[in-house]
Amino acid sequence: MLAQAANRIKAINSVLARPFVATAEKFRLQGKEANSAGSAARFVAEFTRSRRDIMRAQRLRYRIFSEEYGASMKAPFGLDRDRFDKHCLHLVVRDTQTGELVGYTRVLTDRASVSAGGFYSANEFDLTMLSRLPGRMAEIGRTCIHPAHRGGAVITVLWSRLARFMIEERIDYLLGCASVALSEGYDVATIVNRIQERHLSEPEQRVMPRLPLSRLSANDQGSERMPALLKAYLRMGAKVCGEPCWDPDFNCIDFFILLSVNDLPPRYVQHFLQPSTPVMQAV
Repeated sequence: MLAQAANRIKAINSVLARPFVATAEKFRLQGKEANSAGSAARFVAEFTRSRRDIMRAQRLRYRIFSEEYGASMKAPFGLDRDRFDKHCLHLVVRDTQTGELVGYTRVLTDRASVSAGGFYSANEFDLTMLSRLPGRMAEIGRTCIHPAHRGGAVITVLWSRLARFMIEERIDYLLGCASVALSEGYDVATIVNRIQERHLSEPEQRVMPRLPLSRLSANDQGSERMPALLKAYLRMGAKVCGEPCWDPDFNCIDFFILLSVNDLPPRYVQHFLQPSTPVMQAV
């Protein structure tokens, strides 16, 4: 087991040793992350600085968080905007058949968080423990997938690009909030219990919610159905750092998640190490 871990770390380090392209540029990933029919490059993930793309993403955010989940937000012109947007990298997933923007997340690096006044998650959690983590970190947020594309392919492409971002930019930890919309009928107590049993972080990585939930009673017959994004985070190897926080504005509960680059699934790391893997290029 120790030998396998050593080989994996060596493999990751070999990628980290490569020159990486500045994230201020616009990138594209085209590869095996395809649709369910198997056709290559049905969905494309790219970081963008295009004002038009960012506005389309903000409109998608508003549609999902406000119209679908019932979040209370001030959103002139139907655009979800906040003060963090100008400090973030914006990652979009596009349907190459229609040109439609079908997935999104924003990335706030530790360096950019200085000018932003801290990470967004600090509004909901006491993040004191972050100061004890070695290495670089980046926060993801406002992650959303178009309702017609929640079957898995778009999430896979989005996460593949995020995983590669971690490796290219030498990010040691990815962090952020994973939400459970209270309007969607999830059995919150069952989800909390499942996370505590299988996906909880080490004690030294715990954070404290600023608005904790009241004690929940688990339902013995409760469904373990879980939001697709939260499930994707956990499959990627992310850990949940303690109790969730109630977010009254977004009508949801948020779990603080932490993903170490060393916990990335081998299939992602091996994919990036293959010579045939398409390389992110400025466009």
